[in-house]
Amino acid sequence: MEYSSANLIAFFYKNRKPLLGIPFLAMVVAVAFSGPKFIKPLFESQVILFPSTTNSVSKALLPQSNGYGDEDIFEYGDEQQAEQLLQILNSGEIRDSVIQKFDLMAHYEIDEDTKYRRTKLFKEYASKIEFARTQFMSVEINVMDTDPQMAADIANYISFLVDKTKRRVSRSRAEMGLNIVKNEYHSLQGEIQKMEDKITELRYKGVHDYESQSAVFNEQYAIALAAGAPSGRVKALERRLDTLAKYGGKYVAIRDELQLLKEEEVKLKTKFDQAKVDVNQNLPATFKVDAAFPAERKSYPKRSILILAVGFATFIMVAFLLLVRGTLQELKKQA
Repeated sequence: MEYSSANLIAFFYKNRKPLLGIPFLAMVVAVAFSGPKFIKPLFESQVILFPSTTNSVSKALLPQSNGYGDEDIFEYGDEQQAEQLLQILNSGEIRDSVIQKFDLMAHYEIDEDTKYRRTKLFKEYASKIEFARTQFMSVEINVMDTDPQMAADIANYISFLVDKTKRRVSRSRAEMGLNIVKNEYHSLQGEIQKMEDKITELRYKGVHDYESQSAVFNEQYAIALAAGAPSGRVKALERRLDTLAKYGGKYVAIRDELQLLKEEEVKLKTKFDQAKVDVNQNLPATFKVDAAFPAERKSYPKRSILILAVGFATFIMVAFLLLVRGTLQELKKQA
């Protein structure tokens, strides 16, 4: 059976009553069954977050070993930070915290005795709470719920949990770093104290500044010999020079090593101070554009769209069935 444009127009005209009547009835049924008695309306609340480049106070504000921190605390994060933020939002820790905080098992009407209740709960959670990255490198938290206030509360609580979770992870690492730097710093201070004790012993023996003392005593010794000074004077200078010869090398080695250790101590002290700040202070991990608020109008279902979709789908189905019936009838006549 061939269908030209004229045949199709004739087909639709011939079958206009079922093609118009059945979809109309389907739309009437859709109107009746799309009400709140049959489909619970859902309200949507949204929070938009921009990730920050850093939440380390020391890196952003405190002096570093090579200068001051060059990270801008007001700069928005890039794609990498946005992806990291999404990973945190999709973590089990945040999901479980939200489920426990709002008792979603009961709110979603999942019976405690239901088999695979946690699987059902997680699926319901995933269908109602979504996270998405935008083209502007922000992250959207979208929450749908039958209660508009609940939707807003959940969205705001999740945005709070993001910073809390990031701070917990950062604080844990900062505490580990602080302990490492603290141990190194105290160990270095112990070495410095030992070196200073050795320097003090050498000073009691008469070595205070090897280079200047050596220059002065050698000059005085030469003058004493040239002037024919008393032997007691000459021997006293010789004893001083012997002391310098005996302990001078050790003094110089310890002094130079002590100088290097003190330079290292300054660097470690800076790191130690930075680590203490990072443990006790944190910058927010995100910039919140707006807090979520209870929606005044439902987001689902869109009743007009649903009714039109039902009418169109019914029209296509009826047209297809009529075409099939017409084709079968034509084949029977030819047989």
